[in-house]
Amino acid sequence: MAGVSVGTVDRVLHNRPNISKFAREKVEKVLESINYQPNMYASALAYNKSYTFYLVVPQHESEAYWEEIEEGALKAAEVRRDFYVNVEIIYYDRFNSETFVKQVNHCLELNPDGVIVVPSQLDVTRTFTDKLHERNIPFVMLDSYMPDLQPLSFYGQDSLASGYFAAKMLMMIANNEKEILIVKQTKDGKVVSKQQENREMGFKTYMNDHFPHIKITDVNLPLETGKHRYADILEEFFTQNPQVHHCITFNSKAHIVGNFLLQTNRRNVQIMGYDMVGKNAECLKQGSISFLIAQHAYMQGYACVDTLFQAIVLKKKVSPINYMPIELLTKENVEFYRRTQL
Repeated sequence: MAGVSVGTVDRVLHNRPNISKFAREKVEKVLESINYQPNMYASALAYNKSYTFYLVVPQHESEAYWEEIEEGALKAAEVRRDFYVNVEIIYYDRFNSETFVKQVNHCLELNPDGVIVVPSQLDVTRTFTDKLHERNIPFVMLDSYMPDLQPLSFYGQDSLASGYFAAKMLMMIANNEKEILIVKQTKDGKVVSKQQENREMGFKTYMNDHFPHIKITDVNLPLETGKHRYADILEEFFTQNPQVHHCITFNSKAHIVGNFLLQTNRRNVQIMGYDMVGKNAECLKQGSISFLIAQHAYMQGYACVDTLFQAIVLKKKVSPINYMPIELLTKENVEFYRRTQL
């Protein structure tokens, strides 16, 4: 149709050099007239190349939020198995940045085609992502967004908005209270997740704007003491502060407090938390957890792998920022939550 050779058309389609402006314009005019769309799937299959993506996540207990991330990521690899896409998981201790450095260096040794990373502290994460940029290895950030590191894409909640929303929902049932408790799992007195810090900031912003007279109190559950001490810490606080009836945590461990409240028969206290994992759901049904905010961990894991697939295998542009839904679960609707829905 363009009156040129097959080789010339091929060079235009793949944007290769050594073609005259006149010939290129003739081919492009025909492509436009027939609304040509390349078959990216056929092209990718024709390369007959395998791809290995590495998912770098914190070591976790069973039923935790991260387990759902993994399930979603592995499902995406299964869906793309015809393209020889494989996902491998690398774990690090979220409370020990040295293990992050060790594991990501191991990841680099494996020459990944793409990486999904849950970041550690900004400085050690930057060292890793700088090396990924040097090697032109695309990476997606999960859970905590660090835009300065220039990831290919990000998946997770808007943490500030999520914390603000959490406060707004909690105060629908706690608006007559004089004090709200924030429960934190800490290492050296600090939470180790930027996402949790931002949620707390959003929460306190709402409280300062709308309920400045309500006192906000912190109770830390230090990892250094061991989990066997948590019940003692909580018992001491609630015994000394019977006026506190509502609390919140910004991680997926609301069930630690929820189970304590059930075991000590404190039916006039509830905690709000994050993530629809099994232990949380059970406390929600029994009434010790008031609300859960879900963020579709399974969907996040799936989408991260699929984004690398779209960008690396199919050479498509992908969305740089992808905020997940902020969904409120109660005992009345928790059974209808579709954990693995995409």
